[in-house]
Amino acid sequence: MELSSDIVRIVSALSTWWWMILGLMFLLYIALDGADLGAGIFALFSKDEEERGAIMASMAGFWDGNETWLVVAGGVLFGAFPLVYGSAFNFLMIPLMLALWGIISRAVAFEFHIHARSSKRLWGWAFAIGSLVAPFFAGVSLGAVLQGFPMKSGIAMSGIADRGFTTPVMHYAGGAMNFLTPFSIWTGFGAVIAAGLAGGLFLCARFLPGDVIHERAKSWTNLFSYLALIAIVITLVWSYAIFPWAAAKWTGPNWWIWAIWFVIVLFFAFKSMTNHSMQHDFIALLWGEGVVVLLWAAMWATMFPYIVPGTWTVQAASNPANSMAVFTLFMTGFVPVMIMYNWYQIWVFRGRFTKKSVYGAH
Repeated sequence: MELSSDIVRIVSALSTWWWMILGLMFLLYIALDGADLGAGIFALFSKDEEERGAIMASMAGFWDGNETWLVVAGGVLFGAFPLVYGSAFNFLMIPLMLALWGIISRAVAFEFHIHARSSKRLWGWAFAIGSLVAPFFAGVSLGAVLQGFPMKSGIAMSGIADRGFTTPVMHYAGGAMNFLTPFSIWTGFGAVIAAGLAGGLFLCARFLPGDVIHERAKSWTNLFSYLALIAIVITLVWSYAIFPWAAAKWTGPNWWIWAIWFVIVLFFAFKSMTNHSMQHDFIALLWGEGVVVLLWAAMWATMFPYIVPGTWTVQAASNPANSMAVFTLFMTGFVPVMIMYNWYQIWVFRGRFTKKSVYGAH
């Protein structure tokens, strides 16, 4: 009995640990690649191919490293929470496929644009459109997950697979379009707004003051700062109205913690906007990323103990104890190494450019 309770405690601790790591992996992807995606959205409105190429070149040193965090997040989800991996990917097959198409389009465009001659404009547009599609459908996926999805126990391929070689398991029981709701569509637009703001701050930090891209990005950022604040308020009010698990936490005994958190978010947003107006571009970017960290951490904490609200708790969705122990042993050490590598990569390519000086590299 004592051994059994020890195993339960170990599984609980490891499950919570990997739930936090999973949140960190998604956060790093959103914070880092979100700025790249936003710069691509900005490129949709570029006046010429030279400007679009300069924007692509400004992130050429680290865009692929930023996307690595999404791959790692998928690996953590598969290794630590395979039931969520299987059911959520089934539920989100269409939006994730479209988001992946956007990411792949960007990657191919990066490689082809620099070598293309007659088709350079085509690859420039592929980069820009992919940068819009990816965050929109990623946001749709997030909104859909927050609403949960139906599950049932049984043989998922009943009538197709041989019953002698199947075991009843929990699997997704809804249709292909269940992900599509007014809230999930809104979170898709919200993700585009957030990426657009991050992209504007990123471009201001990458291009020298007075450069044509810097000046256009400055005006763009001013607009998206207000759009983002409005989007945050709408999302919070809508979430409070439709998610009982969120309302219970935000208005429960610890309501004052959430009130302080909201004030801190507003303070970070104010500091980002004031530093941006004073052309302290890198500092403005850091304050802006701080807002992302606060919002994501609050969402993750609000969801706990669920990993998919109303569908999977962290403990119910985790791997068995022996699998979690092996996964922890082999994977935990990679996380700090990857963070240090990503930081070093960004530090090496931290220089600022002008449109003319950087376009030759792309």
